[in-house]
Amino acid sequence: MELLETLDVQMLAIGVAVVAVVVGAVYLFSSGKKPKGCLDPQNFKEFKLVKRTQLSHNVAKFTFALPTPTSVLGLPIGQHISCRGKDGQGEEVVKPYTPTTLDSDIGHFDLVIKMYPQGRMSHHFRELRVGDYLAVKGPKGRFKYQTGQVRAFGMLAGGSGITPMFQVARVILENPNDKTNVHLIYGNVTYEDILLKEELDNLAAKYPGRFTVDYVLNQPPEVWNGGVGFITKEMIKAHCPAPAADIQILRCGPPPMNKAMAAHLEELGYTPAMQFQF
Repeated sequence: MELLETLDVQMLAIGVAVVAVVVGAVYLFSSGKKPKGCLDPQNFKEFKLVKRTQLSHNVAKFTFALPTPTSVLGLPIGQHISCRGKDGQGEEVVKPYTPTTLDSDIGHFDLVIKMYPQGRMSHHFRELRVGDYLAVKGPKGRFKYQTGQVRAFGMLAGGSGITPMFQVARVILENPNDKTNVHLIYGNVTYEDILLKEELDNLAAKYPGRFTVDYVLNQPPEVWNGGVGFITKEMIKAHCPAPAADIQILRCGPPPMNKAMAAHLEELGYTPAMQFQF
């Protein structure tokens, strides 16, 4: 009997805690007050790794807790954070990353990381275990977004360059007052290299007509109905909004890809004002 009473008390306490978090979150986001973020642009702050989800042999999603269940990271859309770690030789390394979560995802933030064999920061993430801390500083970046600032975005992403694109697309599509259309072309080497594919496909299914995604693979599988090779001028012309004063093309990928995309866009008539490189 005492055991049952103890369990009832514990369940009641858990229920009260859950309700408190929900009520706190509703208050924060319905009161019109913008909650204060946890980032410091000048100093590194440490955040605890609470979950690590392996997505493929070299890609994992790292979930870091914020100070309270209703805390927000406070990262402006399209901007990134600097993460500090140590490489295989024990030397300090700092590298920028864009979380895949938004400030509507309270209490935590996620990083989807592709770990390269020779990557210095990749080594740090490979060694990171639940309970460890990651040093983070921010926000960083030049991109600024206001609801409805353009009629449509074209997005050209390669590899892990998808993360800022995904973040921008999410904040646009999940805002009922934002009517901006988003057209993404996402290039990778193999099918296994595609990051956030399930999430991207879900956005395309949930927001038909407003969000499109076209995949391009350099080494596609035998059965493949997407693009093949590299992102070409013809693909951009077919899938992205045409040059106009009220559109913008965003690009993010490896340096050779960014250089090639800049050349394609110039040939197609996109002015510098119509482009932004993360």
